[in-house]
Amino acid sequence: MGALGKSKGVRKVSSSPSKIPSQARVVIIGGGVIGCSIAYHLAKLGWTDVVLLERSQLTSGTTWHAAGLLTTLRDTETQTKLAKYTQDLYRRLEAETGQATGLIGCGSIQLAMSADKAQEMRRGVNLAASFGVEAHEISPAEVQRLWPLADVSDLVTAFHFPNDARVNPTDVTQALAKGARAGGVRIFEHTKVTAILRRGDRVSGVSTDQGDIHAEIVVNCAGMWAREVGRMAGVNVPLQAAEHYYLISEAVAEVHPLLPILRDPGNGAYIREEAGKIMLGLFEPVARPWGQTGIPEDFSFGDIPPDWDRMAPHIEKAMRRVPRLFDTGIKLLFCGPESFTPDHNYLMGEAPNLRNFFVAAGFNSLGILSGGGAGFVMAHWIAEGRAPMDVWSVNLRRTHAWQDNDRYLHDRITEALGIGYQDHWPFRQWETARGVKKSILHDRVAAAGACFGESAGWERPNWYANPGQDPHYQYSWGRQNWFENNAQEHHAVRKTVGLFEQTSFGKLLIQGRDAVKVLNYLSTANVDVATGRCVYTQFLNKDAGIEADLTVTRLSSDRFWVVTAAFTLTHVESWIRNHIQPSDFCVVTDITDAYSMLNIQGPNSRSLLQSLSTDDLSNEAFAYGAAREIRLGYQTVLAIRLSYAGELGWELYVPTCFVLPVYDAIVAAGKDYGLRHCGYHTLNSLRMEKGYRDWSHDVGPDDSPLQAGLAFTVAWDKAGGFLGREALIAQRQLGLPRRRLVQFLLNDSESLLYHNEPIFRDGERTGLVTSAMYGHTLGASVALGYVSHEDGVSDEYVLAGNYEIALASGRVSATPSLTALYDPKGLRLRS
Repeated sequence: MGALGKSKGVRKVSSSPSKIPSQARVVIIGGGVIGCSIAYHLAKLGWTDVVLLERSQLTSGTTWHAAGLLTTLRDTETQTKLAKYTQDLYRRLEAETGQATGLIGCGSIQLAMSADKAQEMRRGVNLAASFGVEAHEISPAEVQRLWPLADVSDLVTAFHFPNDARVNPTDVTQALAKGARAGGVRIFEHTKVTAILRRGDRVSGVSTDQGDIHAEIVVNCAGMWAREVGRMAGVNVPLQAAEHYYLISEAVAEVHPLLPILRDPGNGAYIREEAGKIMLGLFEPVARPWGQTGIPEDFSFGDIPPDWDRMAPHIEKAMRRVPRLFDTGIKLLFCGPESFTPDHNYLMGEAPNLRNFFVAAGFNSLGILSGGGAGFVMAHWIAEGRAPMDVWSVNLRRTHAWQDNDRYLHDRITEALGIGYQDHWPFRQWETARGVKKSILHDRVAAAGACFGESAGWERPNWYANPGQDPHYQYSWGRQNWFENNAQEHHAVRKTVGLFEQTSFGKLLIQGRDAVKVLNYLSTANVDVATGRCVYTQFLNKDAGIEADLTVTRLSSDRFWVVTAAFTLTHVESWIRNHIQPSDFCVVTDITDAYSMLNIQGPNSRSLLQSLSTDDLSNEAFAYGAAREIRLGYQTVLAIRLSYAGELGWELYVPTCFVLPVYDAIVAAGKDYGLRHCGYHTLNSLRMEKGYRDWSHDVGPDDSPLQAGLAFTVAWDKAGGFLGREALIAQRQLGLPRRRLVQFLLNDSESLLYHNEPIFRDGERTGLVTSAMYGHTLGASVALGYVSHEDGVSDEYVLAGNYEIALASGRVSATPSLTALYDPKGLRLRS
């Protein structure tokens, strides 16, 4: 977080071995805190044949000027866990290695200047407590006591994190490097990587200006050079460096090292003591990218000439928190580059298109506070084949090839730098770098009133404005301006018929003699079904965690149609490709852009579609789960009878060149059937009432079908088995799972849930809400969340408890359910 108060002259130079080896098990590229942490943690796992290469000196890129803040409450569960581990590691690192880390347990205070920020922070504190992070809400007067020079007149409240701390980034990195060396890691400074070696679809080593090193595994920890290193390997690493500022004042008599770190999001700044002075770090809302034409070859321990004119308004605004600064000289305005990512989440994990090539970069100015956790996760990922915790939000495989675009990264990073210090509203949308991908129906649905959100670059209708209503978000923690629109769309699907434009869904065509063999090995369900059948299934990892949640439709004996969410496409495609054996005849083709998708849902869907088709769409002729081509107007489309809404309905996959007339025909005919355009928010409220799972929220790599209530998809005894079967059987043999996904309905019709709210059973914390939405049919907020118990979670245990869910304003009682709260027998979707 921010840049650090270490003068440029303070550099620690460590000796390197004289000659690089020609062979190593692992090569790590980059000697910042992340690379050194991975090396340290690999050594702890007993991996001694590890080489770390640094183009200049350790810490010389970004690490040396980082702020060294260890503030544990982050924006996401994953980042909070990484920060918590990091703080615990740094506290013991000096005693272990003998190398000072400069850790000061000063604590931190986050300030709230508005009621909305106070509500956001109260929610965050509730979440933090689930991970053992101590935090307390304190009054402005208490802030004044802890930070006497602070102006608290504009504060609503504040939050104190007494165990937060700060470190010296250079020292902590040297400590990690020393610990790595003690475990056998060899570190070579002044060694530049010039090429990535590969053999087929696997990495095989690196070329350097000192010679080649052949290796089983290569890890790209090159910081703001990581995109360049990725390109050497043909791997997309979408990040961009940007100017990042901090100011250091002249000496101020009243400040001391134990002053808590002040985080002041309302002014886009953090404030802390620095050697008797005050450091003021800035996160301006519109940042300036840097180095787009290339980072200078000799850039080492470098900085950028500060732009005083551009930064003056931000400096003045931030100084208001400590008015003494207006009367104190400025010793330094420092500008150093740091790399940021398009969604403000890290880039970690194995590349989707190059086996054994790992990335850990793009830490969005949070590298020091997450460095220990990132090193732990990456080392286990490398050694064991999967991460030791669910890190999908930072997984490199969430990214897409189109994001490696200079203009896109430039425009998005102007917003990404400051996003962490802004309000994190529910349903908040990115404002920059929009319009990357638009379906051919974009203008049609825009004319119908669509308010667009963005997912995987796609512009998608999230909700539809009524005539005369502005289709834009007005954010709040209460009912936002589209709440009634959502209700109207929701009721239309339940009572008449709704049209969802879902072209963004990822679509893969799996073909070849061994296509059924490949897919059946990956799927929990048996996909060796008759032609024209669609199967809902999961893909599992070796430990029975859910890597994908999708549908597989058999088109013919050797052709399958796989549909997954837009944001998971890279991951799912890579998962399938990586499990095709050399002897398998199986081809994977991404056909997402070749087909549009219209989803017609609701009790009138059959009558509407039947009015346009000569094919028989009756229940007897076209059962639930069936798939076939039907004539619709002048066109022929692939129709699959499925529902994520819990109603009668069809997904229509239409070749892009045909979709405009198909859409027009449906809309025209729909006037007689009560058709209404519906957005993704409505799809979410509908699926929540049915208790349908959403991958990456409700289920993920750490959740098994037994825990997630998805055992009905498992074909336990199918020929050939499936990946993860043995681990899943072992779980079943242990008896009741220790955690189970449960549906909840709030017993208060006004309160709203979003996600990550703590769940209490009989007054004891038992889990977190994984996803939630207001259920307009049920008349209250609906949630999914895990209930945990060491002795196992039986039906009786779940239903016997008294439940509360923690909101910012306090706990609200909730009713649990192990069957769908809406239409539990599924009669409507099979009607």
